[in-house]
Amino acid sequence: MDIVHSVNGVPIRLTEERWLHIADNKPYMHGHYESVLWAVQNPTWVLRGYGGALVAVLPIARQEYLHVVYKEVTQEDGFVITAFIARKVNKRMIVWP
Repeated sequence: MDIVHSVNGVPIRLTEERWLHIADNKPYMHGHYESVLWAVQNPTWVLRGYGGALVAVLPIARQEYLHVVYKEVTQEDGFVITAFIARKVNKRMIVWP
């Protein structure tokens, strides 16, 4: 398990179980473990997600954006839900910066 801090200073956990779930369901994500952690800690944008979740977004190539969905449960605890690569960013949902 690795822990990084979100832009709000909340520790966000990426557990082995979650990473295996992401990598098994999206095989193209296998080489992006470090990028997922980096995106949460150093996003270009943070979007409002569903159900109180947040989405850290990091450009990784021309028209490719890593999206990491995570939840800040309390000021001292949070966790990664999933991650994926998309071709667009919904800039209407930006909450940070």
